[in-house]
Amino acid sequence: MDIVIATLTSPVILFFILGMLAAFARSDLAIPEAIAKGLSLYLMAAIGLKGGVAVSESGFTPDLALAAAAGVALSFLIPYFAFALLRSFGRLDQVNAGAVSAHYGSVSVVTFVTATEIYTGQSIGPAGYMVAVLALMETPAIISGLMLARRGEKRADSAGGGLMHEVLLNASVVLLMGSFLIGLVAGPSGFEAIAPLFQIPFTGVLCFFLLDMGLVAARRLVESRAMTVRLTILGILFPIANGVIGTVLGTAIGLDVGSAAALGVLGASASYIAVPAAMRMALPEADPGLYLSMSLGVTFPFNIIFGIPLFAALAQAIG
Repeated sequence: MDIVIATLTSPVILFFILGMLAAFARSDLAIPEAIAKGLSLYLMAAIGLKGGVAVSESGFTPDLALAAAAGVALSFLIPYFAFALLRSFGRLDQVNAGAVSAHYGSVSVVTFVTATEIYTGQSIGPAGYMVAVLALMETPAIISGLMLARRGEKRADSAGGGLMHEVLLNASVVLLMGSFLIGLVAGPSGFEAIAPLFQIPFTGVLCFFLLDMGLVAARRLVESRAMTVRLTILGILFPIANGVIGTVLGTAIGLDVGSAAALGVLGASASYIAVPAAMRMALPEADPGLYLSMSLGVTFPFNIIFGIPLFAALAQAIG
């Protein structure tokens, strides 16, 4: 209960709830798109830099290798579990089930950043190398989702080259990995000069960004016409099941409590940036209103409010 209360009373979470309530009340509160993109760029650069600096201090360890292997395995395999349920219980066709399953195998940067900030405030901050795990988990799920969506088809995909370019060079992957490498090279001494920009304002910027995400998530949920009760149930079941698997796996390979919980958060989260961009190119026949409503309208709010404290409590209980 202490973890749940600490999470729900965090200003970061309260700003997200404020955004959702404002949207449900049909307030005209809004953050301009250009500012929202700027906040997103800042957060990804800051988390990448701090992760690189942390790895620079600790060095490359067996824990990093194990966490990376576990993360990639989760990203590649989760879509198969999700696809089966989306086809049977969710009653989706093959293409839409494949597109949605890719979102659940990939990750949400904002969910991870939020969890990192909250866990750090509770003195169980994850290891810096988890940023690298985050970046590695973005792409394997896209491959799995496309294989599932196109299973049984014998035609060649002429967009394959463009898709791989989109996956490997999308903005979030480039900025996260680039800033991670900069932090790795610069180290603590190099980071000290820019710490006033990337460390002190971080929580305040995250509050504004989550205010905007609350507005977007609630409005997407209200406007969606593709969501059914069955899909809403799956949008909550997936993060619980995947997050528990990730947390237990992280504990089993010897990660500390914060890192195991963070792996759970990564397993539980669903992409709404990189994967939608890839799906628009590779599966234009899939319904964006469907996969965005599930990932952003259902799973994202669930993880922010309930998933983050749940996986921390589980990691502490079994760690």
